[in-house]
Amino acid sequence: MNTDALQWFKSTYSSSEGGQCLEVAVTPGVIHVRDSKQHPEDSPTLLLAPATWARFAEFAAR
Repeated sequence: MNTDALQWFKSTYSSSEGGQCLEVAVTPGVIHVRDSKQHPEDSPTLLLAPATWARFAEFAAR
């Protein structure tokens, strides 16, 4: 899948100063996750099932 056409977004906790940030794009059945520090368009993309992403987000919110 060409990830250029996806609508990527960052957490509202991310700042414009860089650091350790992830970008996420949601499509039916798949959550795309990539590193946004440097040239995110060239970064590998991790593909997760929505249920896996939901469990991760719940864990990370603690």
